[in-house]
Amino acid sequence: MIIAIDGPAASGKGTLAKRVAAHYGLPHLDTGLLYRAVGRDALARGIALDNAEATAEVASTLEIATLDDPALRTAGAGEAASQVARHPAVRTALLAYQRNFAQGELGAVLDGRDIGTVICPEADAKLFVTATPEVRAMRRFLELTGRGVAITEATVLADIRARDERDSTRGAAPLVQASDAVLLETTNLSIDAAFRAALDLIEAAMSRAGRAG
Repeated sequence: MIIAIDGPAASGKGTLAKRVAAHYGLPHLDTGLLYRAVGRDALARGIALDNAEATAEVASTLEIATLDDPALRTAGAGEAASQVARHPAVRTALLAYQRNFAQGELGAVLDGRDIGTVICPEADAKLFVTATPEVRAMRRFLELTGRGVAITEATVLADIRARDERDSTRGAAPLVQASDAVLLETTNLSIDAAFRAALDLIEAAMSRAGRAG
């Protein structure tokens, strides 16, 4: 069973993906962490994030074991990820790992921005999770300030809008809803309500595919 969950920054897709994976007993991969780690390592080596060739080299030697680094959850790491993710060579370097993860014995739940369109176009269920920029900014602001980060909600909103623009207009695997993905709008939903809605949509997709959840 492969479940693809895509959507823009702070849409709630990561939280949903974790809960969906736990519900079905499947491995979970937050693919955004791969790009955050590439950005982190590039900056640590003094490599400019707009250097496609050098950042691709970083991606090809990425230490997967470092994906639990708390630094990857910062706003700066998210900004760096959005910049390196524009490079086709970086995406190519990370493609095999993501696909191999999905093809494990049990399957997997993957969340990101191009799972249903590029990484796992054959996924059994595809969700595209979104919310208004203002609501997403509020969620991210509360998350960051809850971790002690000094930042304003206006700054977070500006970052969200800039990342949306970069992610949706990049030439390589832009953020777009797959033609066979189901939209899950979470603007007015609590996480519990969004989780229940996600399960309903996944079960419906499994039924259409002739598979039991």
